[in-house]
Amino acid sequence: VVFYFQVKCYLLQILKGLEYCHTHGVLHRDIKGSNLLLDSNGNLKIADFGLATFFQPNKKQHFTTRVVTLWYRPPELLLGATEYGIGIDLWSVGCVFGELFTRKPILAGKTEVGIVTIII
Repeated sequence: VVFYFQVKCYLLQILKGLEYCHTHGVLHRDIKGSNLLLDSNGNLKIADFGLATFFQPNKKQHFTTRVVTLWYRPPELLLGATEYGIGIDLWSVGCVFGELFTRKPILAGKTEVGIVTIII
């Protein structure tokens, strides 16, 4: 029971942090376990904004597809989309959430084609 409560608390903190980023026009573009920092009190911080970019939600913008670590990359990026939004960060959160429950990566492929095969 405690384990599920911790996962729920971590998920809530990730989503609140991303909500803050997204409402301020920032896409993180590399959400993964190693970019989430925890302190001894269970406070979570989103780190490593090296691939982050500014975006405008109501304006079409073209971005690179070479973002998000492979195991956390959403299908639209795997298929070459250059127009995307907050969904890419949320897909990655879902992968992290699944990883917290299974204690292993849920989309652990070696190539983009391998990941697409797992998704399908």
